Formats: sequence, structure tokens, C-alpha cells
Amino acid sequence: MKRLVALSLGAFFLGAFPASAQTSQSVETVVVTASPPRPVGQEAFSSVTLDQGELQAFNQLDASLEQVPGLSLFRRSTSLNANPTIQGVSLRAIAPSGAGRALVLLDGVPVNDPFGGWVIWAALPPEDIGSAEVVRGAGAGPYGAGALTGTITLDERSGASGVSTADVSAGALGTYRVAASGGTALGNLKLLGSVAGERSDGWIPVDKAQRGAADNHLRLDSGSASLRAEEMFGDVLASARVGVYDVAQGAGLVGAEAKSRGVTGSLTFAAAATPERPGWRVQAWVVRSNFSNTSVATAPDRSFTTPANDQFATPALGLGSNLALVGMAGHIRWEAGGDIRADSGESREHFLFVAPDFQDMRRSGGKMTVGGLYAEGAYDTADWLLTAGLRGDAWSTAQGHLDISSIATGAPVSQTRFDSRSGIVPTGRAGLRRNFSDGQYLRAAAYSGFRPPTLNELYRPFRVGNNVTNQNPDLKPERLYGAEIGWGGDEPWLAWDADIFWNRLHDAVANVTIGTVTCGTPPIPCGTLSERQNIPDIEAVGLEADAEHHLSNAFAMRAAVSLTDARVRDPGDALNGKRPAQAPLATITGGILWQPLDPLTLAANLRWESSRFEDDLNTLRLGSALTVDARVDWQVAPAWSAFLAADNLFNANVATQESTLGVFSYGAPRIVSVGLLYEP
Repeated sequence: MKRLVALSLGAFFLGAFPASAQTSQSVETVVVTASPPRPVGQEAFSSVTLDQGELQAFNQLDASLEQVPGLSLFRRSTSLNANPTIQGVSLRAIAPSGAGRALVLLDGVPVNDPFGGWVIWAALPPEDIGSAEVVRGAGAGPYGAGALTGTITLDERSGASGVSTADVSAGALGTYRVAASGGTALGNLKLLGSVAGERSDGWIPVDKAQRGAADNHLRLDSGSASLRAEEMFGDVLASARVGVYDVAQGAGLVGAEAKSRGVTGSLTFAAAATPERPGWRVQAWVVRSNFSNTSVATAPDRSFTTPANDQFATPALGLGSNLALVGMAGHIRWEAGGDIRADSGESREHFLFVAPDFQDMRRSGGKMTVGGLYAEGAYDTADWLLTAGLRGDAWSTAQGHLDISSIATGAPVSQTRFDSRSGIVPTGRAGLRRNFSDGQYLRAAAYSGFRPPTLNELYRPFRVGNNVTNQNPDLKPERLYGAEIGWGGDEPWLAWDADIFWNRLHDAVANVTIGTVTCGTPPIPCGTLSERQNIPDIEAVGLEADAEHHLSNAFAMRAAVSLTDARVRDPGDALNGKRPAQAPLATITGGILWQPLDPLTLAANLRWESSRFEDDLNTLRLGSALTVDARVDWQVAPAWSAFLAADNLFNANVATQESTLGVFSYGAPRIVSVGLLYEP
């Protein structure tokens, strides 16, 4: 609750800057922002853009983004209750993973964690984000390593005239939330900031019929804040941003919890392109994160827990920079540049619990460096668009280690040093689009991308509950090859886009089951023993389609579907022909927005997902799930609205996990909340 109080005061003082502090001079300038320019030829690839209103339909940004079918975290959980290590985001349901297989950028800065690749979504409140573009398909060109199944580019809100949005709400499960964003102008200097805080007492994820004394609440207490300063120096924009976050979570079992803290900073200089001269952009950034996580082993009858692992610190540092030169000449647009990212981190853990204390300490980690150069061009005549880009990345690992020592004496038990490795990976993409006079279009694209394994995947063994996973320092980078064909249109009353795609994910990093973990006396299987391995191939074919219909200015509805048949291709192996873990076959989303009266707005969103498997062997099945969220807004005064919201309106049981013993965990039950929204 302290976070909420502090952040609420921050929001008040942010809005207290008078609008009169802005300069009254009217100066004609070329519009240039801290966000990178939209890649040339982007219209040839499958993409979905969400605006501010669509992003604020949910309290968590990852939940808002899941309006795009095929986009999900590793499990069905959202950041409201998911452990940070499974908050990596993937697209097209090809093969979700905890590290994620999509690159997430905020104004050009990667927000994927330097150590584990996951995303701390609590650091990205929807109120701070002006728009999000989801590009499906492997990234090359201006997108760096990690854009394997797609790229999510987030742009912060702009404007500097007081509070741009603020909301406060309270609801069931002891849920409280407050958030605001806005800014002011001091002469030519613009200050833009955001604050957000959320707290939930949570719920016990295990059904009453199966739970025991070992089960506890999934709790959340999070806070974040950011500040950006911008000023124009002639035609050049200088922008500096800093952001902080602090998240504490209960993991649903007695003695299990997680904490995440971090700070990000970036400095950007940019000048817009004109027909007379090229534009350019230079950016440098730093990410400092730390993560702690305690896990426990659960008794077969769920009567008690035993400490299994105490990951008390995971300090990580990410340093990077990128630069780009963009230009135009007649029908030709082009971009060239490069980027580099250097990640380092180490997990520090107590393990091997023998009552009453842990016996050993483990330190595992290393360094990863990835740098690339790219060039991309587009020939655009309005009727025809032809685009192509090439990229080359060099990657290397160094200082990989796994050291074990005795806690009691400090004496080393074992010290392992892993060989440094390196390689060069070429990637590329090309696309063609034909626009017709009636607003319809056809497009086709082909692409390749790659993702190096994270430091967490390479070097850190871990245990979660009764499931043990071993590290693999010999993991190879993942590579994806794909192609797609699309058709769409934009009519005054209907806009739609549909495409079919084929993807092959080569050397996919997965937790492969190699044995079982036993518990009790006599011993019975109660968990799995896995190892991170490269799966030769995962092949996926699919269909994506979305449509938006405006019956009038007061009524709109949307619908989208994703069908992805993903299969492991490993002849002679037990996994051959099986679906990757946590990959559903079909997802459908939809929404309705209706304003029957001037002050009244009604909204509803639904998401249905087919069954998926918890494990790689496809023995643990999670059934299909349908959730409906609803919201009523009533404008009580100019710029002020009161709202009533119900998440999971029909209180559906959404299975998120199944243990070897057949115990299911479930997502959030119905949460009803009331609040107040300020949006001038």
C-alpha cells in the first residue's frame, strides 16, 4: 500500500504543473519524436496496431495486447499473477516459452530482461503507452536479435499540457490500483511522466477439493514510475528517459514468493528525414534489474511445503545502443543502421535443503553480446510496394560459470567454467503489396530471424515446486524461417485483414522431459526432471484474421481468430508430431463498444482458447477456456467518468497449470471493481 500512496502523490504533483508554463510562441517545426521511425515497407507484413483506448481496456498491458490472437505469455496467466520468469511473450502460438520469442521495444529500447528475456509488464502501465504495433513474423532489418516470432513496438504517450489520463479503482480480492500520466512544458523543455501502483490480495489458485495447508494466495504489490525530458535544438530532438519498477508477488504456496526491481535509462538524439536530406537517430540505453524467487517442494497430499530453492538475488545489467540513417528519393525509401547489446548477469541461490537450513550456495551466469548491421529499402508507388532487407548479427558468450560452495564453511564444492562461444547469423525479409482502388490489398512476405538463448537458459539449473530443470551451456541460437500471404481491405464501415502463414522454428530451446522426481515413503512420482535442449524443428501452419465493424459512431465491434497447427519435427524421437507445450490450436477474441446515451458507454471483450498441453509429452491436458470482461462508464462531469468493471464476468475456471499428480491451478476468478477516470 505504501507504493500506492507514494505513486498517488507523484501523480498529483505531476498534474500540478500549470498549463500556462508552456510557451505561447507558435513555431512551425518538423515533427520528430523519441520513437524510431516506422520501418520502410512495414505495410507488406502482417501487423496490428492498438491505440490508447484499446490498450486501456485492461489494467495490465499484457492482457490488453492479448486482444491480438496468438499473442500470449508462456501460460494463460497474466502479469496479475504470473511469476516473472514466465512473462516472456510469444506470437502465433508456435512454441511459447518463459523467455519469450518476441522482441518488445519501448521507444526503441528493448525491455526484455538482460538475464532471462522475460518482460516485467508491471513496469509498463497502459496509461503510459500511446500505441502498440504488433508485427507478426520474424524480424530482420531494423529489429534486433530476439524478434523471432514477431516484434511489439510500444510508443509512450506524447503531449505536455497537464495530466493526460489518471484513474483509480478498488475491487474484489483486495484489489486497488492507481495510475496517471501527463506532463508539462517549461519553455522548449517538455517533461513527460507516468506513475502506477497496484495491489491485490489475490486468490488461491488450487480448487478447494484439491488444496491443502500448503496452498496460499497469489498476491501482487507493484509500483512503477517514469520521466522523460525532451527538447528541440534546431532540427534535432534530444530525449532522456528514466524508469523504475518494484514488484512483489506471492506464488500460491506457503513460503514461495518473487520480487523484481529494476531501473532503465536511455538517451536519444534524432532528426527527421526530409526530401532534401536524410534523417538520423542515435540511442544509448542501460537496464539494471534484480530478481529474487523462493520455491518450495509440496507434499503429495499438499499438507505442507519444504524449501527447495532460495534465489535470493539475480543482478543483471544490459547495455546497448542503436543508430539509424533514413532517407527518401522519389518512390524509394531506405534505412540503414546497426545495434549492439551486451548482457551480463548471475543467479545467486541457496539450495539443497536439509532441515533446518540450506546446505549449499550456487552462483551461475555469464555474459552475452549481440551486435548487428542492417539495410532495408522500399519502392512505393502507392499502388505497388516492394521491400527487402538484409541483416547480419554476431553473437558471443563469455565467462559462463556454475560455482557451488558450502554455506556453513564457504569451501568450494565444485567450480565449472563453460567455454566461450560465438557465431554469425545472417537474416533477411522481403515483402510485396498491391493496393487496389476499392481499398482492398494483397500482400506476400518471406522472412528469417534468430534468437540467442538467454543467460538463464544457458547456465542456470532451477527447481520450481517438484519440477527440476537442468541448464545447457551448449544451446545453439534459435532460427525461424517463414512465409505468409495476406488479403485485406479498409471500407468506411468495415476493415479487415487475413493471412495464412508457414513457419519453421529450427533448434527451438525447450525444457525436455528426461525423467521423474519422486516424493514420500514409499517414493511416488511427484514431479518431472527436464533439461533445456534444442529441438531440431517445430513446424507451424496457420491462419490469422481480424475485422472491425462500425455500424455508427455509437456502435463498433471487432473479432479476430488465430489457428495454428504447430508440431515438433524430430523423427525417431518421442516428441515427434506432438504439439509444443502451452501452444493452443485456436484462439478467438472479440469486443463490442456501444454508446446508447451521450454519457453512457458499454464495453465487453471476450477471449476463447482451445485446449493446450502443460507438458512436452502431451500427457497433461488443459481444457478450453472462455472469459468475458465487461465495463460500464458514465460521464459524471467534463473529462470525468465513473466506471464499473467485471473481469471474468462469468467466473470461468481457466486452468493455467497441471501437476504430475493431477492438481490443477486456475487463473483469476471474477473481479468486480469500481473506479474513477480522468481524461481531458
